[in-house]
Amino acid sequence: MNDSAADTTETATSWWARLAGGLKRSSSALGGAIAHVVAKRQLDEATIEEIESELIRADLGAETAGRIATELRYGRFNAAITADEIKEVVAAEVEKALAGVAQALVIDPAKRPFVILIAGVNGSGKTTTIGKLAARLRRDGRSVMLAAGDTFRAAAIDQLKIWADRTGASFMARGAGADPAGLAFDALVAAKERNIDVLLIDTAGRLQNRSELMGELQKVVRVIKKIDDSAPHATLLVLDATVGQNALSQVEIFKKDIGVTGLAMTKLDGTARGGILVAIAAKFKMPVHYVGVGEAVDDLAPFSARDFARAIAGLAPTPTQQSPSQQASS
Repeated sequence: MNDSAADTTETATSWWARLAGGLKRSSSALGGAIAHVVAKRQLDEATIEEIESELIRADLGAETAGRIATELRYGRFNAAITADEIKEVVAAEVEKALAGVAQALVIDPAKRPFVILIAGVNGSGKTTTIGKLAARLRRDGRSVMLAAGDTFRAAAIDQLKIWADRTGASFMARGAGADPAGLAFDALVAAKERNIDVLLIDTAGRLQNRSELMGELQKVVRVIKKIDDSAPHATLLVLDATVGQNALSQVEIFKKDIGVTGLAMTKLDGTARGGILVAIAAKFKMPVHYVGVGEAVDDLAPFSARDFARAIAGLAPTPTQQSPSQQASS
């Protein structure tokens, strides 16, 4: 094996370990429930209904849980079945549900700067996600500017400045309390003047049920369009996996109010409710670009339907699975 192939294998193994470790609480809860249900029993109708209920409790959503139950009825009805065999069915159906939404975030080089607006509720991990995304873009050789649009929190401005210094990105900020729309305007003007490849704009946390706060975010979008009517070229909603079903309403409202184009889900390592991503995919069919399973800079990676499906089912990776470094991220 040459050095390049060895590096690729090592990267794949490293990412799989982080993803599987991050989803351990979700996979353990699901696996434990499945094992309990099938212990010393055959796959009769009552067992299938119990498994379906456990899948719904794991936040996979009624649609996906129903498809898994149907598959079990069709394939192995009234036959002895092991927990691992059920996990294989779960993984296959989850992968089907996610395959259409696992899409790389494509940076169009013809749009310079390519403007990415980052939104989400308080505590979702927006600023950290921006920093990790900036690190990925810088490793790809792109010039990046970070705009500290969360002007309501001085700590958020400071945190983003640290990420800019760490990644070698340009940085644009005003004092705490400044108008975020004005900051976004100035950042886009400066990014154009400096020929920056990608402009990442942070925003203050927005509770999706506070219309006046969402209105301020809409103002940011309107001001950006005064300079470039095609911008923002991507609007990324950062979701905290630990909020479970509440994430569904967040996607619905942010999509309606500011035209979210893709998702990044963080904190999958902090919850047993990682299946919510499957429910979101089934309901909204919205692209999922990234998932995060920890605090380290490499713990945010492009989303892979197969990786996620097998990890959440508690199964080992298949030989054909690729690491995020092998998947297009631009």
